[in-house]
Amino acid sequence: MKPFLLFKEKDFDSSVLLPWNAADIIQDLGLNVLFKAMAGEDELLWEVAQKTLLTATENDIGTIFYRQEILKDCLDHPSEIKEIYATAQEAIDRRKKSWFGVFTNYPSSVLSGSREMILLYIDELKKLRGIAENHRSKFRSAGFKRFFEMIMAELSGDYFEEIEKHLQELRLDKNLVMSARLGKGNKGIRYTLHPPEAEKLSWWQKIFGQKAKGYTFYIHPRDESGSRALRDLKDRGLNEVANALGQSSDHILEFFKLLRTELSFYLGCLNLHSHLSGLGEPLSFPQPLPSDYRAQVGKGLYDPCLAISMNRKVIASDIKTDNKNPVIITGANQGGKSTFLRSIGVAQLMMQNGMFVPADFYSAGICNSLFTHFKREEDTTMKSGKFDEELARMSQIADHITPDAIVLFNESFAATNEIEGSEIAGQIVRALIEKGVRVFYVTHLYDFASNIYKDGRMDALFLRAERKEDASRTFRITEGRPLVTSYGQDLYYKIFKNDVAGNDTSDEGNISTGRVAASDKDL
Repeated sequence: MKPFLLFKEKDFDSSVLLPWNAADIIQDLGLNVLFKAMAGEDELLWEVAQKTLLTATENDIGTIFYRQEILKDCLDHPSEIKEIYATAQEAIDRRKKSWFGVFTNYPSSVLSGSREMILLYIDELKKLRGIAENHRSKFRSAGFKRFFEMIMAELSGDYFEEIEKHLQELRLDKNLVMSARLGKGNKGIRYTLHPPEAEKLSWWQKIFGQKAKGYTFYIHPRDESGSRALRDLKDRGLNEVANALGQSSDHILEFFKLLRTELSFYLGCLNLHSHLSGLGEPLSFPQPLPSDYRAQVGKGLYDPCLAISMNRKVIASDIKTDNKNPVIITGANQGGKSTFLRSIGVAQLMMQNGMFVPADFYSAGICNSLFTHFKREEDTTMKSGKFDEELARMSQIADHITPDAIVLFNESFAATNEIEGSEIAGQIVRALIEKGVRVFYVTHLYDFASNIYKDGRMDALFLRAERKEDASRTFRITEGRPLVTSYGQDLYYKIFKNDVAGNDTSDEGNISTGRVAASDKDL
């Protein structure tokens, strides 16, 4: 039996390796906050959430829609999903608490332990059967319909009767009936265990009935060697049966483990949905498009990790790329540019994982890989400068990137001077676009942004963080050409407004830009 709740025709591989750049993606997009909301302190839920989300770019559109429908069922019937999960967990816990067959390799002990374990599993299998009988009509997704149909077919009443009958016979509380043949050197081969006699003989048949043909011998109670030899013969006869029963027990256990693992993904989604909806944040199921579609449309798109961290609703923005590439994002410092960039990356991963997304509406072409290149703090070990470190990470990305990928740049190559940084950024972006890579770039490098703008490239989209005339930020991203300033002086005044030239400058209207010694770029 296979759950097939994450993929249509294959199991979820819990041993799958994370992408080589998993640590960078987690750090740059703040995904640990998302994992925490999905899993809490549950290590299994955390592991499954991490592996599914970070390998989401391997999924095709069919898998995305398959999971979406299953997740919708889970959102409609959370109590039933939790009941199935608890059933699988109980079966696994029973195995952990059992000591059957742990301390011995004797076939008789393995047989006895496996038999007892299957008897315990039967209780949980019957619970699954009951859940399927009572609730299968409520579910609409193809995944759950197939799952419940499998449960009904495989765990029928006849199945339970037959398996309980066999387990009763394998108690071996009667005389053992075995046969064997002589092999080379008169050694026994083909040891076979036979079922016990179906009918009991009456006392009349025992006295006057036909005697069984054969030879009989008895072992003296004190004959230790003979008893040991007889036990060895018994274990040889039981060996194949013990192995078969042990494999059956392991098969049932693996089914429960796989069921628990695949349901862990949906339980994590339920936890996340409850958390975000509890903050009043909108959630919607996205429309994935083939990878050759460059369109990226989002309405009310926000960063769920920021909302969870602040524990309140956050400001959202819209995006509509209209097949334009690259997307250059400029504007005021602390205006929400990096948050907006993270919201795009998180939404893309959640969409390709078959999840709901943090937006009123979201639709985008799927990508085959996602890369992040965010600015880093200075290397405290002094092994390299910031600029060298940026180039090294970009080199790694270049070694792995392929067409139909997405790269999110956040203030990359700003560790050097304006001219050099702009030239490097421009060459890299143009090379990526020529290879069919989608680029989103947050930058304060005016020369870089303005050069692309002046090129008159019809496929470039320019967005800008809003800033009001009173220097306040709306934290919304709107379409707009790059400006020569990032309004760094706003931050200067905000920090030093009470200590400019030793004077009280609480009246910001009296402060002119001429009083700031440093340039906006320096700030």
